[in-house]
Amino acid sequence: MPIILIYPTPDEGWAGQRLEDILRRALAGREVRMVQTVKDMVNLEGQRLLFALALGDNGTNLEYVRMLSRLRKEPGLLAGCTAGLIVDGAGELYTKSAAAEAALALNRAGCALVGRPLVEGTGSLANFAVQAQLLETNLMGAYRAAAAELADQVEHFAFSKKERPEVLVLHASSHHTSNTMDLWSRVREQVEGRCIIQEIGLRNGTVSDCSGCPYTMCLHFGEQGGCFYGGVMQDEVYPAVRTADALVLLCPNYNDALSANLTAFINRLTALFRQTRFYDKAVFAIVVSGYSGGDMVARQVVAAMNMNKSFYLPQNFALIETANTPGQALALPGIGDRLESFSHNILDTLCL
Repeated sequence: MPIILIYPTPDEGWAGQRLEDILRRALAGREVRMVQTVKDMVNLEGQRLLFALALGDNGTNLEYVRMLSRLRKEPGLLAGCTAGLIVDGAGELYTKSAAAEAALALNRAGCALVGRPLVEGTGSLANFAVQAQLLETNLMGAYRAAAAELADQVEHFAFSKKERPEVLVLHASSHHTSNTMDLWSRVREQVEGRCIIQEIGLRNGTVSDCSGCPYTMCLHFGEQGGCFYGGVMQDEVYPAVRTADALVLLCPNYNDALSANLTAFINRLTALFRQTRFYDKAVFAIVVSGYSGGDMVARQVVAAMNMNKSFYLPQNFALIETANTPGQALALPGIGDRLESFSHNILDTLCL
């Protein structure tokens, strides 16, 4: 199967020569079909995609904007696809925010993303300093190596299903008043017969946030399966994450951001991440906003759990709803169908 290279034509004045060099080397010897304009986005279902985006000084690409519009309009455009992203910028800003925006749009158009799907080249390539040191090469050499590794992963990765997958559900909400918990309770009814489900609540200060220990200290405790600060993360969450095949994060929108306890969980996950990668674990989310902004929270989950912590992002990974008063979520028009679709997606992703 060829790799479909989706490469929006760079804006005039920013030719994207560096990105073209990266792509040429990463895709050498592979069968490739290139898509450069929105009109070329046809017959993409079930394909392996590498989305490569060249951004100018202002962080934009007009052809990409046209592609983004189409992705958002056509939910099934990329059904069954698996993708990775390379974003190359002329400056130090906008590459990661553009990647998170593109990743969510790809995902809601039916595309899964491999763990750590982003190779990001800032203008200076300073973001490759550590990788270059580890690989004993220069910044460009590290960039090329990362792109080649991503192309290989996009071409060959397949998520493993199981007979009775283990699902870890993390939340920091009240069962009595939370619309997010209401939605999860209905999803649980539809999936628990085929999955082993464990729920852990992270409320009332049970999770201390990461305090930024020195790398060597974090690595030391991570290699022992723990963290300097211990507590519920070390005693309950780490063991549950190790055995889980998927995480479901219940994410009410707090000030257009993840709640403090879920953010602390992600930060503290770094110690475990030092020891292992999570490519073979999927992440799902239920996001509920009181007024708006659910897409912002979903992007945070993509950036933190998929791009940073390497969890596999299944197609349509998030159920995103708007509900304010207690009980409102379950009364939303069409919510029954959306809950059923989300539940079936979990089962189709995880179960043999």
